Amino acid sequence: MPRHESERPARATLSRAPLARGVLEDLLGYHLRRAQVAVFRDFAASMGGNGLAPGQLGVLALIQANPAMSQSTLGRAMGVDRSTVVAVIDRLESRGLVERAPSSTDRRSYALRLSAEGVLRFAEALKRVRAHERRIARRLSMAERAQLMELLRRVG
Repeated sequence: MPRHESERPARATLSRAPLARGVLEDLLGYHLRRAQVAVFRDFAASMGGNGLAPGQLGVLALIQANPAMSQSTLGRAMGVDRSTVVAVIDRLESRGLVERAPSSTDRRSYALRLSAEGVLRFAEALKRVRAHERRIARRLSMAERAQLMELLRRVG
């Protein structure tokens, strides 16, 4: 332990020094995760406390684009199991955003649709998401954005 204050390393100096990332600099997953964290932070700020998480917005978008889809179809599209879909739909239904109705083609399943409130909330959220998308892609040209989207589709 240093006996004098002058013998201690300056905290400000240490904390401002660039951090070596080692092998992480070469890992695609590391950079994807850092980008995801930045995107999610901006998404949360963009939503302004309306309570929609990215996954919930995705569910609303899929239902809006595919009215009367079943919960099973939704689960396959999202890559999640049935119990996860049921929990998400239960949450959205309790908030008055999604409605379940008996399916006209399969008595064992429900057809999903956005409620009137869900249509309004989705439209409002979509405006915020579009602004969020412009913000997170602001350093990319249109060609770079298109290329990034294609590369991410191929990785995913």
